[in-house]
Amino acid sequence: MSPSKRWPTHRRFYVPYHDLDVLNHLNHAAYLPMMETLRCDYYLPMLRSTDPAAIDIIVAEATCRYLAPVRYGEELVGEIAPAHPIGRTSFTFLYRFSNEAKRVVTARGRTVIVSYDYARASKKPIPSEVRRHLERDAVDSAPEGWSA
Repeated sequence: MSPSKRWPTHRRFYVPYHDLDVLNHLNHAAYLPMMETLRCDYYLPMLRSTDPAAIDIIVAEATCRYLAPVRYGEELVGEIAPAHPIGRTSFTFLYRFSNEAKRVVTARGRTVIVSYDYARASKKPIPSEVRRHLERDAVDSAPEGWSA
């Protein structure tokens, strides 16, 4: 089943040959780099930067659920959205990958993100402008198959 409403930040990914596994479908590990790309697509505009070195967050946990096989040459639409609730120093990003041609969600991902001060090597409060964006775009995790 395809998602009912597209999230604000999305991009297309084509499945190259080098991402196939021995079963001739998209290797499970290929989703994590796609999640990283989506994270940059969502987060960098809030910082008014195109340089990933400007990112002031760190991934504390990453999870991906594989729901349907994806073959060579197929196209996926990857999406990202923050999830309710937004904490003081951390929040969750949800990811959704769909094959629009087949009208199927192929994978769902989740990362726990910590706002991080790299100079001090410690977590920090989420900056207020970033918090406003996160709260504006936040979705409920339950319809996406995740419990809060």
